[in-house]
Amino acid sequence: MTDNAVASRTRTPLTLLGTGAMGTALARAWLAAGHEVTVWNRTPARAEALAAEGAVVARSAAEAVAANRLVIVCLLDDASVGDALDGAALAGRGLVNLTTGTPGEGRTRAAWAEARGARFLDGGIMAVPPMIGVAGSGGYVLYSGSPELFEEHRDTFAVPAGTRYVGADPGFAALYDVALLSAMSGMFAGITHAFALIRPEDIAPKDFAPLLADWLTAMAPAVHQTADRIQSGDHTRNVVSNLRMQVAGNATLLRTAEEQQVSPELLTPYMELMERRLAQGHGDEDGTGMVELLDRRAD
Repeated sequence: MTDNAVASRTRTPLTLLGTGAMGTALARAWLAAGHEVTVWNRTPARAEALAAEGAVVARSAAEAVAANRLVIVCLLDDASVGDALDGAALAGRGLVNLTTGTPGEGRTRAAWAEARGARFLDGGIMAVPPMIGVAGSGGYVLYSGSPELFEEHRDTFAVPAGTRYVGADPGFAALYDVALLSAMSGMFAGITHAFALIRPEDIAPKDFAPLLADWLTAMAPAVHQTADRIQSGDHTRNVVSNLRMQVAGNATLLRTAEEQQVSPELLTPYMELMERRLAQGHGDEDGTGMVELLDRRAD
């Protein structure tokens, strides 16, 4: 008997719905760790490679769900999750939805699953497929929903990537996921603008890149100060560069963009928020108070 055969007897068998790039990476990680994996994909040909690696390919989503008590879903969107699970017998199953969605969709899907007798976890994958199953890659999955389901299968969830349980509210995994991705989008906007500024000059992007990476790394700890000020409500505590100074400095950023013939459109929305907050009389803050301008509940 092979080592994998022995291991498969001691590891939780599971079903995976969806064998796109991410689903395939997840399945391969569990197979490599000795789990019995049943897979299903709307396009059967996309599951053939996994069959060659030891996965059982189900003819339907309902058949795949019936095969195991732990069911993991990694599909295109929430609508495709509903379509795939329509008619499947979920009673007594643990349903883990790793499909990207919104907090509201996570909460609605949790209620939907629980009404059908399943325990539910929603998840947000903070990794790209090449990071899955690779030790030390830094990838992890956010989970929220049933704490009992998470604890029962914690070791299984930890096989493809690290785990972060963020609360019993099933919407929290998606909320954390989108909040982190939103911050990343803002960072990439700044990176794009920075490279656009140097592009007309005799400056090699590869020479500039280490300076940019080091600068962003040096600025990253500011998130902790931001959190402290937002939580305390005091946006003037230990301010080094206040909003008044920052708004004045924006003029130089805009003039430089004009000189370099670079559109400032990635910067101006944030600058406009700064100017609004300053006009409200908050020049002594550091800018963290702008979160209040974004909160539509205050309107």
